[in-house]
Amino acid sequence: MEKNVVLEMEETHPAAIRNVVLLVDDSEEILDFIADDLADKYTVLTARNGHEALDLLQQHIVQLVVSDVMMPGMDGFELCELIKSGIEFSHIPVVLLTAKDTLQSKIKGLELGADAYVEKPFSPEFLQVQIASLIKNRNKIKAYFASSPLIHIKSIAYSKADELFLGKLQDTIHRHLEDPDLDVDTLAAQLNMSRPTLYRKIRSVSDMSPNELINLARLKRGAELLSEGTLKIYEIAELVGYRSHTNFGRNFTKQFGMSPTDYVKRPK
Repeated sequence: MEKNVVLEMEETHPAAIRNVVLLVDDSEEILDFIADDLADKYTVLTARNGHEALDLLQQHIVQLVVSDVMMPGMDGFELCELIKSGIEFSHIPVVLLTAKDTLQSKIKGLELGADAYVEKPFSPEFLQVQIASLIKNRNKIKAYFASSPLIHIKSIAYSKADELFLGKLQDTIHRHLEDPDLDVDTLAAQLNMSRPTLYRKIRSVSDMSPNELINLARLKRGAELLSEGTLKIYEIAELVGYRSHTNFGRNFTKQFGMSPTDYVKRPK
C-alpha cells in the first residue's frame, strides 16, 4: 500500500485503526510466531532488518516496536538509537529481544532508550503483558493531558527529542492562536516538516489530529486566561481564535467537563 494511501486511511478513520505493533527480526520463524500471537489484539507489521523497519515507520503510525538485538546490517541497538534520537519516531516505545543475558547488554539497550528488555527464550504471555503495559501507560498520560486544563503539552513527551518538538509545536501554535484559520499546513510550514510527517507525529504522540491539538491548545490557553480573572469570556474566546464565544463555551465544556463560568467559580 502506498504511503499516502496509508496515511489517508489513518487520518480519515483513526478510531477504526487498532494499535499497530512493528516486529523486527531476521528470523522469519520468530516473526511468524510472535505475529500470530499478537494478531488478535494488534495490527502487526513485520520487518526482517532495521532498514525495512525504518521504511515501515515512514509509512504507518506505529504504537510500539519489538526488535531483536542480533541482526545483520543494522542491529537492534542501532535501530533503537535511531528511533529514540530523532524527532519523528522518538515517542515510540521499543522492546528489545535478545539471547544475551549479560548485564552489560541490558544496560546498553536501556542507555539507548529502550523501554523494556525481554530475554530469549521468552514467554509469549510475558511479551504481551510488556506490550500492553507500555501502550496502556502511554494512553493514560495522553488522556490526562487532554482532560486537564492546565497540564502542559510537554507532559506527554517520552524523550528529550519529544520535549524539544512539543515545545516548538506549542510555541508555534501560540504565536498564531488568534488566527481562526490556523491549520496543519501552517504548522508544517512553520516547523519545516512535511504535512504527512507532522500529522503522523502529532497523532502518535497525542492521539489527536493536528486540528484537534490546535483546538485543545486554544482551550488550554483559554483556561489560563480564565484563571487570571481579568478578561470576560467573549474577550478570551476571541484571543484564542474562536469566532464565537458560544462555540468556545461549548467546546470548553465538552473537553474539560465544566463550562467556562463554572471553571472560573471553581475552588482554587
